[in-house]
Amino acid sequence: MGIGVAHGSFGELLQGALANEDAHFLVTLPIQNFSRVTLIPDPSVERFTVTPVHKLKSLALVRLLADHFGVSCGGHLHIESELPEGKGMSSSSADLVAAARAFEAATGCVVPSELMHALLRSIEPTDGVMYSEFVSFFHRRVELRRRLGSPDRLAVVAIDEGGKVDTIEYNRRNRGFCDAECAEYAELLPAIETAILQNDLEEVGRISTRSAILNQKRNPKRDLDSLVEIGQRTRALGVAVAHSGSVLGLLFPDEAGCGDRIEDARAQMSKLRENVFVVHSLTSPMATAAAGVDVLPAISTTTVPR
Repeated sequence: MGIGVAHGSFGELLQGALANEDAHFLVTLPIQNFSRVTLIPDPSVERFTVTPVHKLKSLALVRLLADHFGVSCGGHLHIESELPEGKGMSSSSADLVAAARAFEAATGCVVPSELMHALLRSIEPTDGVMYSEFVSFFHRRVELRRRLGSPDRLAVVAIDEGGKVDTIEYNRRNRGFCDAECAEYAELLPAIETAILQNDLEEVGRISTRSAILNQKRNPKRDLDSLVEIGQRTRALGVAVAHSGSVLGLLFPDEAGCGDRIEDARAQMSKLRENVFVVHSLTSPMATAAAGVDVLPAISTTTVPR
């Protein structure tokens, strides 16, 4: 039996495109909410199956890995997740990465990053949740741009506007960015990379808010203006959104001195939507857990409203 774990991302701090049509990118906001996959090999069968039965992307990945490494037996994948589907919290990507890690643990095969990226590329656009830190990532071509480390922990006070977004269909529908947008993204991307590396959370919040505003023409959030106003009243760092999802939230430093501001934001946001929830960014002590080494985080599906 092999167990694999991967973290999700609360939308993206920044998402856009550079001048090259193939250079669509995002900057992750890794969070302490996980997908966990258990792989049980079974020599008596030739194929792999999965529970829940609709998790076909993870099943396809494990079958591709088995073919690549010449694994002759089948088995069963069991997937548990704290990440709701279709909301922009990287549920599908986390499932895929966790499934690959479970395959490694069960078979002893080592999946190189290049192979992992190539197989994911054949399945769907994928963000950078295979890295246990903040990263900038070319999600359509499944390629790492830059590792950014882990700044001080962030708390995200969040709401879900409802509905589900299919990642593949969204990327097919939203392909083009104008020259002016690409020029602005070419400035915002290195700026937020530097801000994360230097632990400049105020700059991170400013750029994340700008990215949310730019995204309104593609996947508009009805509550964005209200969240910006609440953020100003509660001295939030800024707004973060799922550019291809339905969640959005306010960013705060996750420290004791911000507790009252976070609770104030929760109270005000509860007047917009019934379900207000809080997630926390991934920090270095959790990186080991997200990689499935030594300590595996427990899965509780009650963490995030579904």
